[in-house]
Amino acid sequence: MLIEIATTDFVTTQLAVEGGADRIELCAGLSEGGITPSVGLLELCRQKFTLPIYPIIRPRPGDFLYSQAELEIMLKDILHCRALGYEGVVLGLLNPDGSIDRDRTAKLIDAAYPMEVTFHRAFDRCVDPFEALEQLIDLGCERILTSGQQPTAPEGIKLITSLQQQAAGRIIIMPGSGVRPDSLVELATQTKCVEFHTSLRSSRDSTMAFRHPSFINSSESYQNPGIEPGSIAVMKQQLKALVH
Repeated sequence: MLIEIATTDFVTTQLAVEGGADRIELCAGLSEGGITPSVGLLELCRQKFTLPIYPIIRPRPGDFLYSQAELEIMLKDILHCRALGYEGVVLGLLNPDGSIDRDRTAKLIDAAYPMEVTFHRAFDRCVDPFEALEQLIDLGCERILTSGQQPTAPEGIKLITSLQQQAAGRIIIMPGSGVRPDSLVELATQTKCVEFHTSLRSSRDSTMAFRHPSFINSSESYQNPGIEPGSIAVMKQQLKALVH
């Protein structure tokens, strides 16, 4: 049983590693749902950290319906991650009718090999999650990140449980969104899932000495992303207690 932490820059990644994360989903712009990290962030995180890291491959915020140009960007980003030696990538593509874009997803999975592939919460916007589950198994995805097609995993716990039962060990179902110390035990107990995804987001006060009076109350100007590293240890202990 493991905890994956979604991080949004180098500092939050470092905090997650120090807190004992088992795996990192590396993003930029986590407040927008996560987009592909910069080349510099990808290279430095690969140099500094040895735990498994899966960068997200998402060229922009918004929906999961991509143009040909955006697909080409995703392919280039995947090849760069592969060249850097990352263990996996996180992606998700849909058709206009809400079905999985199987052809393009297959192209990205092929490009990623031998990296593993997590299909992210684009899954939660698909029209038929049970059909999508079978398609993603056939395509060779390693896992599905899902909140059970609800805003948070605790709200979607019934569907997550059903998906875990249908998966029957053929693909990993990983609950994410709203997964925190106060919800983890119920999610693990009811769903029987063994991997869990969380960002444990918080904010850090800027160390800027000068604060312009016009922006003194601007969180954008004087608040930086943070995480709660102590909560990682709490959640890992909760999972360990369930195993024993």
